[in-house]
Amino acid sequence: MRSSMKANLAILMTLVLCSSVQAEVKTETLNVVMRDGVKLATDVYRDDAVKQAPVVLIRTPYDRTKQKGIAERWVKAGYVFVAQDCRGTRASEGVLAPYNNEGQDGYDSIEWLTRQPWCNGRVGMVGGSYVGAVQWQAAVENPPGLAVIAPQATWSSFYKNLYLGGAVRLSLISNWIAGNTPKPEGLKPRDMNDALMRLPLSDVDEAIGWPMPWLDAYLTHPEPNGFWTRLDLTSRLPELQLPALHVVGYYDFFSRESVDNFVIMQTQARDPTTRQNQRLVLGPWDHGTIGKSQVAEVDFGPEAALDISAIQFDWFDRHLKQDPAAQAKSFPPVRYFSMGDNVWRDAQQWPPEGVTPTSFFLHSDGKANTRKGTGRISREAPTKEQPADTFRADPAIPVPACPVTATRPIKAAVWGPVDQSALEDRDDMLVYSTTPLTEPLTFAGNLEAKLFVSTDTPDADWVVKIVDVRPDGAAINLATGILRGRYRKSLLKPELMKPGEVYEIRVDLGPCAATIAQGHQLRVDVCGSLFPLFDRNPNTAEGIFSDKTAMATEQLHHRPAALSRIILPISSTK
Repeated sequence: MRSSMKANLAILMTLVLCSSVQAEVKTETLNVVMRDGVKLATDVYRDDAVKQAPVVLIRTPYDRTKQKGIAERWVKAGYVFVAQDCRGTRASEGVLAPYNNEGQDGYDSIEWLTRQPWCNGRVGMVGGSYVGAVQWQAAVENPPGLAVIAPQATWSSFYKNLYLGGAVRLSLISNWIAGNTPKPEGLKPRDMNDALMRLPLSDVDEAIGWPMPWLDAYLTHPEPNGFWTRLDLTSRLPELQLPALHVVGYYDFFSRESVDNFVIMQTQARDPTTRQNQRLVLGPWDHGTIGKSQVAEVDFGPEAALDISAIQFDWFDRHLKQDPAAQAKSFPPVRYFSMGDNVWRDAQQWPPEGVTPTSFFLHSDGKANTRKGTGRISREAPTKEQPADTFRADPAIPVPACPVTATRPIKAAVWGPVDQSALEDRDDMLVYSTTPLTEPLTFAGNLEAKLFVSTDTPDADWVVKIVDVRPDGAAINLATGILRGRYRKSLLKPELMKPGEVYEIRVDLGPCAATIAQGHQLRVDVCGSLFPLFDRNPNTAEGIFSDKTAMATEQLHHRPAALSRIILPISSTK
């Protein structure tokens, strides 16, 4: 009896000791040779006690050595983790030409991984932004062994990374290129406020302080023509047989792209299993706050905070490790956050099932300027003639993307939710509002505006914001879009505008889900710029090599023959 008890105790102690043993993470730095002989610095994190394991790869231009903390989590979860400096960055050889070599380098790196004795032949990729795009670039090269990806907040068409509605994301690309282009020794950038205001637009790099060929190239190709073809992967996505976890926020400048990537893979992938193995997590975040609850000036509550890494671990356990326990779990194809009521909802698709596109019409007596004007919103269309609303768009005094404060100069404009009320006091802003709502208004899907507009210049911009106005007057932007007039019909074939002629335009406001609470107001703001998040329209149509500007007198029409409206996907979900 005693011997049996001792044996059982020994077994129990052995189990306890074994369960407390942690993976011993070993790190090794190697130089992986690409097909052209360039060597890329690569850190391998693994547990020596594990003979073979699936590999999680991250390829980054932002310093591979910063991955140590998350690498150890992956190793302890049963994976080998590999972090690599992209070509021409940090310790890797070569020259960085943004995105130019990432497809081939990704293929070569994955192929190399599958030949290593500690790799079981299966590789997954993680990361966001640039680090997300390199996943798509590698994937369309069809490298052997790539089994799953988790692209976060990124693109599959590089043109759409930089341009929306024909306008370029000026501050984003200027700051990124300036931070990743070699500059003369000891030279400091000039004030970015002044640089972003420089005309002609082709001289922005000189205004910053040194030549930046890639910035010049991007700014001088405003149409999605052959210059961009090599980095347009969208048509190749349906050929992939690859599970993908898509994560992005509504306020992220990649929100449209990331959601579109999910929709393409879920609805157009040739392989039925691939269509079933797509997941979208869509939250209230901007580019720098994914997984957090505080975004710009709004706290979306504890529910908005997510451990994105934990979601990735679950996805990779299912598809890379092929763990039966993980595979037995069900998952919603779409998990999206509803702002305002601050709750997560599940859906089978995007837009969610059960939503109804609903028009909200703009009205006024011709005096919708500022939030004190007469602009109003109604579900009823105008039945009588109404005078058009007019504002003047001056490129020398552009409407900022968000209010400028002592701590937030114009160059520091943010993409996230910010009280817009100070901007709504400008005379070059048209403001339309409902009365305080008597019941909550819930919508989820892709928002858009259809406006009837005219101008006295050959070109002009229209910026539209959907806003939630709180009882205390705070006006929080929910969704925003921009359209450059000459691209109203086609991005490839611009057509100038005839002074005084009325055109119907469509402004894409992107994906959004929100509930505007009882007592709040739905508001629409319309103006002529969103600077410096997007470049100013000089209104002359002379191109980016010209420094000439013109004041545009822009009009928005709302009458029975010109029904300007926003279209919200109204949800029946309570």
